Amino acid sequence: MAIIPQTTLFGWEDDIENLGDLARLKLVLDHIPDEALITKLEKGRGKGRNDFPVRAMWNLLLAGFVFGHDSDANLIRELERNGQLKHFCGFGFGKIPQTHNLSRFRSMLLKHQDDVDGIFVALSDHLYGTLEGYGEELAVDSKWVASAANRKSQHKSPDGRSETDARKGIKTYSGVREDGPAWEKIATCFGFKIHLLVDAVYELPVAYEITDAAASDITEGKKMMEELKENRAGVVETANYFMGDRGYDDTELIEWLKGEEIKAVIDKRIMWKAQTEKEVPGYEDAYYDEAGNVYCYDKGKGQKRMMVPNGYDKERDAVRFKCPAKAYGRACPEQERCRCKHIRVPLATDPRIFTQVQRESKRWKRLYNKRTAVERVNSRFDVTFGFEGRLVRGKKRMKLNTSLVLAVMLAMARGRIVNKQEELMRSLVRAA
Repeated sequence: MAIIPQTTLFGWEDDIENLGDLARLKLVLDHIPDEALITKLEKGRGKGRNDFPVRAMWNLLLAGFVFGHDSDANLIRELERNGQLKHFCGFGFGKIPQTHNLSRFRSMLLKHQDDVDGIFVALSDHLYGTLEGYGEELAVDSKWVASAANRKSQHKSPDGRSETDARKGIKTYSGVREDGPAWEKIATCFGFKIHLLVDAVYELPVAYEITDAAASDITEGKKMMEELKENRAGVVETANYFMGDRGYDDTELIEWLKGEEIKAVIDKRIMWKAQTEKEVPGYEDAYYDEAGNVYCYDKGKGQKRMMVPNGYDKERDAVRFKCPAKAYGRACPEQERCRCKHIRVPLATDPRIFTQVQRESKRWKRLYNKRTAVERVNSRFDVTFGFEGRLVRGKKRMKLNTSLVLAVMLAMARGRIVNKQEELMRSLVRAA
C-alpha cells in the first residue's frame, strides 16, 4: 500500500520549504497590498451569505494566475484534488466553490477595477527607489489577445455574454527575400490589444492600457505617456530612454518625449516613396537617406562615402558626422577641397530620422536591443499565466485579467527583493 505523506495542515509557515509551487503563491499573497480592496469587497457583501469568504475567493483567483490555469474549470479541479491549496487559500475543511461562484466573484471585482489598478500602481511605484536605475530605460510594445467570440455582437449594450467591445486588427509584414522577390504577410486578430510599458533592464511592467485590436500603437503609446505625466509624474521624470519598434515611429511622439528630456530609440518606418536621398542643409556635397545615414560625394569620381556618426551636440541640438577618411586615417583625393570633414545635422531637419541617440551608432543598437524586454514580458502572459487560452468577452474582463496578472508579476518581484533573492526577481516559476 502506497502512503503519500501530507504536509501538516496547520504548519504552513514552518513547512514552506516543502510546499513547492505553493511557495510562489505564498510569495504573492504575502507581498500584494490588497487590504483596502478586501475591506471594500467584504463591506459590499454586507450581511449576506458567506459560504466562501472574500479573502479565500481572492486568494483562489490569484492562484489561478500563479499556476497558469487557462480556465476556472481547471482551477477548481486542482482545488478539489489539492488539499494544501484548499487550506492555503482559506477554505479550511469546508466546501469549495464552483466555477459559477468564481464567475460571480469576478463580476463583483469588475466594480472595483480602480482598486485593482491601485494595487498594480502601488507595487510598480514601490520599485522606484528600491531598485537601482529602475524606470530609467523604458520599452513599449503591444500584444494581441483574441476574444472568446469570433465576431462583434449586434447588441448595442454589453450583457456579459455578447461581445460588443472587440474589433478586428490587421497587420501587414513585408520585406525582400535574399534571392530577390518581395514578400508580404497579413495577420489578423479579432479581440483586444494590451499596450505594455516595461522597465527594459528588470523586465517588469510599469504601465498598461487595454484597447480593441485595431487601435493604433502610436496613438496609444503617446496617450499612455501623457497620462503617466498627469497621474504618475515620477515615471516620466525618471525615464531617460524610450525604446519601441517601428509601430511607434511618429514625429509628434518623438518630439513630445524630447520635450520631457526622454531620448527616443525607435525603429523607423519606410515612408519615402520615390526619393532615396535628400541634401543635408548647408552642405551641397552631403546627402542623407531615410535610414539616417549621411554620405559625402566625390564629384570627380562620382563616388559616395558613408560618414561616421560622431555624437550629439546638445548646444546646437544637432547630430555630428565625421569624414570617414579623417575618422579611419584613410587617404581621400578630395580631402583638400572637401567641405564635409565635419557635419552637423540639426534634429529639426527631420525629427523621425535624426534623434539624440544616433541611429547608426553602437549605443543606439545596444539600447534598441533592450526593447526585447517587453516581448519577454508579453510572452509570460501565455507561457506562465495561460493567458492565450483564457478567452473572455468584453474589454472590462480583459482589463481585469491583465491587471491581475501584472499585479502578480510585481508582487512576486517584490517578494524576491524582500527575501534578498534579487537574482530570481524575473523568475515566475522557481519557488526559491
